Amino acid sequence: MRHMSRDGEVAGTYTHAMLDDRVFRALADPTRRLLLDRLFDREGRSLQELQVEVPGMTRFGVMKHLRSLEAAGLVVSRKVGREKLHYLNPVPIQLIRDRWVSRYARPRAAALSGLKAELEGGAMTARPEQVYQVYIKASPEQVWEAITRPEFTEKYFYGARVETTGQAGTPVRYLSPDGSQLWGDDMILESERPRRLVMGWRALYDPEMAAEERSRVTWEIEEQPGGVCRLTVIHDQLEGAPKTAAKVSGGWMFIISGLKTVLETGEPLRLGPPIRS
Repeated sequence: MRHMSRDGEVAGTYTHAMLDDRVFRALADPTRRLLLDRLFDREGRSLQELQVEVPGMTRFGVMKHLRSLEAAGLVVSRKVGREKLHYLNPVPIQLIRDRWVSRYARPRAAALSGLKAELEGGAMTARPEQVYQVYIKASPEQVWEAITRPEFTEKYFYGARVETTGQAGTPVRYLSPDGSQLWGDDMILESERPRRLVMGWRALYDPEMAAEERSRVTWEIEEQPGGVCRLTVIHDQLEGAPKTAAKVSGGWMFIISGLKTVLETGEPLRLGPPIRS
């Protein structure tokens, strides 16, 4: 796998320990923790907006801290129109939790309602756009199959078995482990195998969530040097689905870290019970 240099470029091979060190160093600085707090409050902020949150610091200084956070994978930036917006990515912290905390705690301890909510000690804030990113030692085709084949999804998607051809305009359904319940049902909106998959999202396992408007999930798979892929998951169009937005904030961290573990080790993470209504 690869890690990111100080300026955000891929720099070379890393181990899990080296990645952990990068995350811990990024979190050790109070200004960087402040920036993460502000992105937790409201994601999708520009450099100018974040500079206002750090009185007395220059634009270059804030940019340097953001680059360190991006290098650690704690912040993901995306170009939206003419602006570069920044999003909190909790997946690296979740991966550390998977490797260290859940190794010693009872299995159900890892199934708490979301790391962000734990750290804040309160409820999640529903956000209309959520962005998550992780590096996986796998080919784009392997990642694609992990997203679209039931023998993979049942190992990391809370036991759900996906039914889809992966082709645009066809259904995508998520079934309970025994096939008796339909947990999710919508349509593939865009498909560029094995690079990009866009699907509608409608959760049916909770009556209140089922009554909300459809949202959208985009899987972006980018091949990197050294047999590594960068997987970015964007869940957006959540304005009409506030309960869904709050619920998936914690769930996506478990799903993405579980997908990475399955592809790299062949073994599922034991994160707790499947989704229940």
